[in-house]
Amino acid sequence: QVQLVESGGGLVQAGESLRLSCAASGRTSGSYFMGWFRQARGKEREFVAGISYSGRGKNYAGPLKGRFTISRDNAKNTIYLQMNSLKPEDTAVYYCAARLGVSENVVVTTIEGVNYWGQGTQVTVST
Repeated sequence: QVQLVESGGGLVQAGESLRLSCAASGRTSGSYFMGWFRQARGKEREFVAGISYSGRGKNYAGPLKGRFTISRDNAKNTIYLQMNSLKPEDTAVYYCAARLGVSENVVVTTIEGVNYWGQGTQVTVST
């Protein structure tokens, strides 16, 4: 089993920044993908950003590219999501995701490809 614990969510004003963190623990040996999805109220969960175990593979949802940056520190089993120029439409619960047992350069972008989820952290952007 793997546990994912997110932190860093909160309430900010439009134009401000936040950094989310997600720490993995448990059976994390070997390479594994990690990433972020989000779910706004009344909407389906959607992919935000993902990073391969090697760090060489990164993928972002198109509209978020340029404002969000994902990174990881394998020594800490932690990924980060730097979110800049936040907009009210970024308001959502942000979920950390992981997929174990994949090649070190694999990036997963679908819900079906994830096999571990965090509990989520709320990000609220006010006008």
